[in-house]
Amino acid sequence: MPATYKSDFIDLCARIGALKFGQFKLKSGRESPYFFNAGLFNNGAAISALGRAYAAALSASGLQFDRLFGPAYKGIPLVTVTAAALAEQHHRDLPFAFNRKEAKDHGEGGSIVGQPLQGRVLIVDDVITAGTAIRESIQIIRAAQATPAGVLIALDRQERGQDSNRSAVQEVRDQFQIPVVSIITLADLMKHLKAQGRPELLSSMQAYRARFGTDDAL
Repeated sequence: MPATYKSDFIDLCARIGALKFGQFKLKSGRESPYFFNAGLFNNGAAISALGRAYAAALSASGLQFDRLFGPAYKGIPLVTVTAAALAEQHHRDLPFAFNRKEAKDHGEGGSIVGQPLQGRVLIVDDVITAGTAIRESIQIIRAAQATPAGVLIALDRQERGQDSNRSAVQEVRDQFQIPVVSIITLADLMKHLKAQGRPELLSSMQAYRARFGTDDAL
């Protein structure tokens, strides 16, 4: 994916309906001018493009890691397409694994499917909302005597928590001292809208950022 992967990804999300603009009530109760749903990457072409975008963001970040991990359940297809895109687009053939929600008590047993967790392990997910899946993934990685290398997500909303001035992404970074790489951020969305000449949408996004955005969204 070319250097324009951010704007290409935003266009893709809008085209398939994964990114919508309007008025949406979030689980937090906030009224948001946009909504992102990674579950709509639900066909071959879309999920393949998502994998390429993940791989492009990783390549641009310069983050060092040895293998990939996807937390069940959403992280399973995400880590798979990311590993495939890294091999096909960036010539990095890396091991990957994911976990079962319940350990298997027959056959090979255990709760990890794929390559053993060793070295520096990158976690792949869609977004960080409460950070629960990421914290569980870090526990799994450390229990295997491996090292969490960072987290890769599709969107960083750069939005303060309900009871904090920090976002869930910032809390993960601070608590575990690991980087979080995203394909796009709220700031990227706003730059894209400005470049497209969509002042009404941009204005609503600016108002939302002023009310709920973290410092890094400015």
